[in-house]
Amino acid sequence: MASLQSPVVSPIPQLVNATRPNSVNKNLLFVDFVGLYCKSKRTRRRIGVSSSSSFCRFANKKKSSCPVNATFTVDRRNMSPPSSSPPDLKPQVANLEDIISERGACGVGFIANLENKPSHAIVEDALTALGCMEHRGGCGADNDSGDGAGLMTSIPWELFDKWATSEGIGSFDKLHTGVGMGLEVLGWRPVPVNMSVVGFYAKKTMPNIQQVFVRVIKEENVDDIERELYICRKLIERAANSASWGNELYFCSLSNQTIVYKGMLRSEVLGLFYSDLQNDIYKSPFAIYHRRYSTNTSPRWPLAQPMRFLGHNGEINTIQGNLNWMQSREATLKSSVWHGRENEIRPYGNPKASDSANLDSAAELLIRSGRTPEEVLMILVPEAYKNHPTLMIKYPEVVDFYDYYKGQMETWDGPALLLFSDGKTVGACLDRNGLRPARYWRTVDNFVYVASEVGVVPMDESKVTMKGRLGPGMMITVDLPGGQVYENTEVKKRVALSNPYGKWVSGNLRSLKPANFLSAPVMDNEAILKCQQAFGYSSEDVQMVIENMASQGKEPTFCMGDDIPLAILSQKPHMLYDYFKQRFAQVTNPAIDPLREGLVMSLEVNIGKRGNILEVGPENASQVILSSPVINEGELELLRKDPYLKAQVLPTFFDIRKGVEGSLEKTLYKLCEAADEAVRNGSQLLVLCDRSDDLEPTRPAIPILLAVGAVHQHLIQNGLRMSTSIVADTAHAICPYLALETCRQWRLSKRTVNLMMNGKMPTVTTEQAQKNFCKAVKYGLLKILSKMGISLLSSYCGAQIFEIYGLGKEVVDLAFCGSVSKIGGVTFDELARETLSFWVKAFSEATAKRLENYGFIQFRPGGEYHGNNPEMSKLLHKAVRQKSENAFSIYQQHLANRPVNVSGEVLRDLLEFKSDRAPIPVGKVEPATSIVQRFCTGGMSLGAISRETHEAIAIAMNRLGGKSNSGEGGEDPIRWSPLTDVVDGYSPTLPHLKGLQNGDTATSAIKQVASGRFGVTPTFLVNADQLEIKIAQGAKPGEGGQLPGKKVSAYIARLRNSKPGVPLISPPPHHDIYSIEDLAQLIYDLHQVNPKAKVSVKLVAEAGIGTVASGVAKGNADIIQTVLWLLIPAILASSKIGIFKQLLAVNEEISGHDGGTGASPISSIKHAGGPWELGLTETHQTLIENGLRERVILRVDGGFKSGVDIMMAAAMGADEYGFGSVAMIATGCVMARICHTNNCPVGVASQREELRARFPGVPGDLVNFFLYVAEEVRGMLAQLGYQKLDDVIGHTDLLRPRDISLVKTQHLNLGYILSSVGLPKLSSTDIRNQDVHTNGPVLDDVVLADPEILDAIENEKVINKTIKIYNVDRAVCGRIAGVVAKKYGDSGFAGQLNITFTGSAGQSFACFLTPGMNIRLIGEANDYVGKGMAGGELVVSPVENTGFVPEDATIVGNTCLYGATGGQVFVRGKAGERFAVRNSLAQAVVEGTGDHCCEYMTGGCVVVLGKVGRNVAAGMTGGLAYLLDEDDTLMPKVNKEIVKVQRVTAPVGQRQLKNLIEAHVEKTGSGKGTAILKEWDTYLSLFWQLVPPSEEDTPEACAAYEATSADQVTSLQSA
Repeated sequence: MASLQSPVVSPIPQLVNATRPNSVNKNLLFVDFVGLYCKSKRTRRRIGVSSSSSFCRFANKKKSSCPVNATFTVDRRNMSPPSSSPPDLKPQVANLEDIISERGACGVGFIANLENKPSHAIVEDALTALGCMEHRGGCGADNDSGDGAGLMTSIPWELFDKWATSEGIGSFDKLHTGVGMGLEVLGWRPVPVNMSVVGFYAKKTMPNIQQVFVRVIKEENVDDIERELYICRKLIERAANSASWGNELYFCSLSNQTIVYKGMLRSEVLGLFYSDLQNDIYKSPFAIYHRRYSTNTSPRWPLAQPMRFLGHNGEINTIQGNLNWMQSREATLKSSVWHGRENEIRPYGNPKASDSANLDSAAELLIRSGRTPEEVLMILVPEAYKNHPTLMIKYPEVVDFYDYYKGQMETWDGPALLLFSDGKTVGACLDRNGLRPARYWRTVDNFVYVASEVGVVPMDESKVTMKGRLGPGMMITVDLPGGQVYENTEVKKRVALSNPYGKWVSGNLRSLKPANFLSAPVMDNEAILKCQQAFGYSSEDVQMVIENMASQGKEPTFCMGDDIPLAILSQKPHMLYDYFKQRFAQVTNPAIDPLREGLVMSLEVNIGKRGNILEVGPENASQVILSSPVINEGELELLRKDPYLKAQVLPTFFDIRKGVEGSLEKTLYKLCEAADEAVRNGSQLLVLCDRSDDLEPTRPAIPILLAVGAVHQHLIQNGLRMSTSIVADTAHAICPYLALETCRQWRLSKRTVNLMMNGKMPTVTTEQAQKNFCKAVKYGLLKILSKMGISLLSSYCGAQIFEIYGLGKEVVDLAFCGSVSKIGGVTFDELARETLSFWVKAFSEATAKRLENYGFIQFRPGGEYHGNNPEMSKLLHKAVRQKSENAFSIYQQHLANRPVNVSGEVLRDLLEFKSDRAPIPVGKVEPATSIVQRFCTGGMSLGAISRETHEAIAIAMNRLGGKSNSGEGGEDPIRWSPLTDVVDGYSPTLPHLKGLQNGDTATSAIKQVASGRFGVTPTFLVNADQLEIKIAQGAKPGEGGQLPGKKVSAYIARLRNSKPGVPLISPPPHHDIYSIEDLAQLIYDLHQVNPKAKVSVKLVAEAGIGTVASGVAKGNADIIQTVLWLLIPAILASSKIGIFKQLLAVNEEISGHDGGTGASPISSIKHAGGPWELGLTETHQTLIENGLRERVILRVDGGFKSGVDIMMAAAMGADEYGFGSVAMIATGCVMARICHTNNCPVGVASQREELRARFPGVPGDLVNFFLYVAEEVRGMLAQLGYQKLDDVIGHTDLLRPRDISLVKTQHLNLGYILSSVGLPKLSSTDIRNQDVHTNGPVLDDVVLADPEILDAIENEKVINKTIKIYNVDRAVCGRIAGVVAKKYGDSGFAGQLNITFTGSAGQSFACFLTPGMNIRLIGEANDYVGKGMAGGELVVSPVENTGFVPEDATIVGNTCLYGATGGQVFVRGKAGERFAVRNSLAQAVVEGTGDHCCEYMTGGCVVVLGKVGRNVAAGMTGGLAYLLDEDDTLMPKVNKEIVKVQRVTAPVGQRQLKNLIEAHVEKTGSGKGTAILKEWDTYLSLFWQLVPPSEEDTPEACAAYEATSADQVTSLQSA
């Protein structure tokens, strides 16, 4: 970079001479200032050279007695007076596009000296630790430019004094402050850097990095000095923002306490790049370090961390709402510490910065306003304090603190490990769910360490006096001046006692008293019908949805996905809600399980004005608490009468007497003005109301979603949103008066009364029916929040967690500002007409006297068009069974000739092909046999569909050279060998199938690893050609699933290592994927156990998927599948819309519903996931822009039915193509759409033997279908003039919009899909034929290179080895286990590999162990110990002579034994969160655990000899647990939804427990275990046994069970 070597080293050359004083200047401060100096599309320029820049004026100001007063005056020249908001500070609504383009995760830590002694050793150790976390970071496409690494320390005055002296400035007196106002620049210091270590991409955008030293005059103490610097920085940033180079200027820090060195660097390069960090006189008493993994591969230098106050590992899911609320506060925030200068520090957020930068900015504002760092973190990231047994009993003042702030500051919600420092306090805290690892330890020489992993710094274990971990919501702080460490409750108690929060809360916070539901309808039947018609109710809404919710208290389940057109493409009128799709978490943060982990969630909402958060006082607590946002008519009336709220009712109707044109938009503006006036007049509650005693034909209701959105956005932009709350009194939600009236009418109808009298429906009262409805709505709300990983409704409110398909810019900008709407859509007038089309039905004589059935859910003649209709399946069956090309061409004709009005069933239907080439003969096009190798079928689980269907599909795909997918649930090993015994199409090996041939294999080439890990054993993994990580759960992205007990036959239970008849739960997230670096770790684990298999990651289409896909590519995935697994079982769901919308996931189901095969709540089927056309386009283009497209194969599926679909997907960039429902239809599915009932009439989706016998399919039918599709592709290629698919992949220039007229609008814009950012450097075939990505050199390869180990494996011998291990050695033993499993299966190895490791093991230690592997670790381990182990023995114990008590120390990390199917584990010490999650058969002894122990367990046995966290045994359907409860605190921590808790009374159970503890003592030398055995009778009475229903009659759990023989004892030996 020649320009950087220019002779002028300062970015502002004039300054160098102007600011070099002759005399020594005391009273100064240090600023670390970076002018981002980038190559961009415009000419590069030096920051500040232009004399017109106000910053240049500031920087050039000569020294004078009041140097900066004048400068600030100059800066203010173009601003309004401070009392009003400056024009450039009008709140800008946060834009989702900006937010989703940057996501990240990281490895972090800090080191602090309790004696506050600065040393260079701390800096060196921090750099070492950073290097040991390189695997937690990401690299760009050059594999050299890091996503970011950085260090925050105190200021190394000695280093800077030396520089200052050499420059003639004289040494700095850092303690002395002078008098006066303003800042004076003392000198610029170019930061010495080593350019040679910077990666290619990082070098292209590398800034000119400078440090500037300034003197603050007139301030007396450090806090005031820091405030002055904060104001200075904010003013410079604001002035710079108005300049063309504004985004090229960035302050790493501007402080007199701390300094940040960071960059777009890899961990090990940071210390080499900044030579200051290698200097022995760079000393600090603490250091915070951070390594970033950005999912966007062109990360920017300023987004490296630490930020100015925080280092953040995580993701803020509610960031759009948080930013909007912070901007709403700008008008009301005041504090005496700012002396009226609040205007100078706005704005408080920056939508174009990362979520971490904005959280840092909010924290910085509160700290500079006088709050302590600990208090600020408790306000911004509170723990889940409700119903917390410890807090409620021992620390009620902490609960009061949280209650006080709950209504004032919305939680910044999402996974977060936050490290923080203001120079005096250093600390760390964890989010309420504990979704990031955080371990800490203290040494005898007074050092405290916190890190994402243990083992990052070399440590003499004998000097360690304490080892622990941060659990959910916990905090640890170090007071540097005071030399104290404060652990969680000490920190919080000190903060909570600083003000009388309890008194303020009890005197001012009011709870809304529940009001009784009405007992009879208010309207007569005719009036109700009129109202329902006017507001768009259909008979499906009432009969399938509302009535189901009223009678059962839960949302109805359906299957088959969503195969109707998008609302914007439909000829039928749709409610405005149908234009929105929910967003959901995938990869960068996890979804939450609202059923099993509801303790961290809350629907509470505070109503009323939010006060000035910079000042504390009782008046801020004056609000009303609602337990949920769904209220009845009586509760609404109570709110309207509250004297403090001064509620104002605003009717929401628009007048069309003068015509529809302009009427809706005009009324919205009037509504906003009325809301504005009401708030300015003191109203703290606006009730938007569409209720009317007399509906008028010319005054239709504004869609309430539109009204609320418009008022909300208007109030934000006018600084009034914090002063009021909004409630909707509407036919639809919040106070859903019409739905409640419908419930009352339904309950009192003759039909319902008769059904209840005849026992065909449970009897409920009118009040209960309404309660049930509200209960179902509340659960639905929790589900929607949890999909995005959001815990609190108060954070979800205003966060705009949705994207839009089909609304035009004018509508979005007014009411949904900042939301993504990529394809444009209807205008206000068009929306008014659609609203009117419902409204007029209420006043038309022609309208039937009953509600219309639009056929949106179920297919019906005359209703909405369904892609998977009976005619289509009939034609397809005929074509494949008769092997008739004529019949197939009739099927193609059927698809092509959809009625004109639905020629837009899906977005691709609006496009057609064009070519400038002449057609060529079909004979010159690549053969069909080559094309079909790109075809795959979807991940349908065996269990959701029948064995016959599963195997027929696999055989067909293997004949073609394509790939079938096992789905979740494992696979029978009998399917892995080719058939050799076929006679007349039948084989004794697979006697239930017909149409077989010798040489057929029924193995699935793609074997799936899903969140339940059912059937995932080492042997399963090593027998895969590809391993697929299924991130989203089928039709319900972000939701968990359940295979109902009636589908768990003995065969299914055997494959899944579970019990017949017991439901199987799949968690919403993978519990080892809470972040992008976690996904990279699972990819690493799978490459470790099977280095020959490509690893694919299945994502679902939504806005931001391209960013996520970039992170996945950097995580070493081989294949990315966008989208939609629509294949669900019989689900036939056309993916029409895209990803999951339709998808229907096969085995998923919410607890308590009927489920399986594609079963999903209706709202999930209809309202989540986006069109794959948009998801594929975004993924393909983002990967190309980031230089990653060549690294991965892109596969897409979702509603594919023909060659046209293949060609469209190819032109948009896909390499491979997945078929879901249509593959099911080809093998015999008749679209009965009852998959979720286990009653499939043709045995496709049933486990019932008599129905499976009716299965009509043969593999040849599916082979025929795919060959026909391939021939169709060949014909299209020939017509376009291309010889092979490679030639058209990514060529969007071959597409153009079709000239068709849509019913609703002509304003759709497909430009995004048709755009191009270039093509990959390799052809699609070359990308598909690349070698599998590797993990590089690993410790397992070293072990396997040992001839003795190889001999022991080959010849089943016994071998003993001892090996040193470090935290960078990850997934150790996985590859060894893979070698053993490939040769011997999961239980055939008779040798013994006795391997002892010493040190700190990296993540996934001892994963996938097989029998015969006896692994011992002397030291400690990180997360995922024993993941997926199938056998063997694992012992973890600390080194001898430790300085800490082993049973009090955390020695292994989170999520140990995830999905284990066998083996034994003994841990001398505590484990983290989710110990033994989804354990199937392993036995374990541990001396303490975090929250969620034994979650989703289906078998095995867990013994805990110490304290456990909250929510023990949630979702535990099998296995046993024995928990020691010495202080009687266990009961409130157990989730008793499934398990019962009893003393250990059965003799067999007592022996099982004692045998395991004896083995534990023998293997680990446990002191705790020894003490228990010594006083066995005493301790036995302190153990509780947790028993799920499936274990109640076992000898271990049932005292009445008479053991008759010794072999009934589940002893260690038999295990």
